[in-house]
Amino acid sequence: MSRTVTVGLDGSRESLAAAEWAAREAKLRGLPLRLVNVWEPLPLLQAPFMGAETEQDWTRQIPREAAEELGRRHPGLDVTWEQLTGRPAEVLAEAAETADLLVLGSEGLSTIGGFLVGSVGQAVVARAERPVVVVRALAQDDADAGADIAESGGEQPAPDGPVVLGLDANAPDDALIAFAFEAAARRETELRVVHSWSLPPYFAYGLPPDPQLDAQLAETEAAALTEALRPWRQKHPSVAVVEDSRPGKTVDQLVAASHGAALLVVGRRIRHATPFGGRIGSVAHAVLHHATAPVAVIPHQ
Repeated sequence: MSRTVTVGLDGSRESLAAAEWAAREAKLRGLPLRLVNVWEPLPLLQAPFMGAETEQDWTRQIPREAAEELGRRHPGLDVTWEQLTGRPAEVLAEAAETADLLVLGSEGLSTIGGFLVGSVGQAVVARAERPVVVVRALAQDDADAGADIAESGGEQPAPDGPVVLGLDANAPDDALIAFAFEAAARRETELRVVHSWSLPPYFAYGLPPDPQLDAQLAETEAAALTEALRPWRQKHPSVAVVEDSRPGKTVDQLVAASHGAALLVVGRRIRHATPFGGRIGSVAHAVLHHATAPVAVIPHQ
């Protein structure tokens, strides 16, 4: 199959927001947009009064109508759609393998202050070995504005903030860094690279803080970040890079940096030998639930 930006679409407000984001991304990449709707037949005893074929025909309207609307809002974009049958998490993870990028939607804020990433979305992120972007649903005011823009035939403006990359400068991964630099270059925006590290646990040894040692550690960690990014700065000279190396919790710093960002990029280590299947990883899992920007999860070795 040819290269595409693929989006999982179930007709929800969250998946429609993801489809709009994916359409913009496809235009930036010069790629077709592929809408995938997954139909999971209900067991016979749970099936509604209408027959299975009628139900499936009805659900086909979701990607068909979305494709027509996206084509109208994004002239010149090649939009295709298809309905696949099976378990959504398995089908979408498989669809990711033939795409440059898979895009999914997530719900709004939960009662405990975090975003709701559904079980299907989490399972796909954990299994996929291609980049997956999780997009937030619009706030209600923004959703109303987006509807007005759609009716007028215009496009909702894309975020113009920086691309934020969460990076362990002491174990940098090329796939992760390349994705972030290319995302910033396409958007002609700044790349902010966040590298966090921990101060010595003086309290554990009953010792007072040592400012001189802290300063030495800060200098060492900042130098490691600069060195990790050096070849990528040379490869992408047009990208303005801000290096942000500071002590603290990685998740807290990334969530804070996500406010106003166009995209937050984090990694997920692939572990084939785990007995319980794929894992998202603690940092990626946390930012998926708390970052306000779209989150790109990049699997790597």
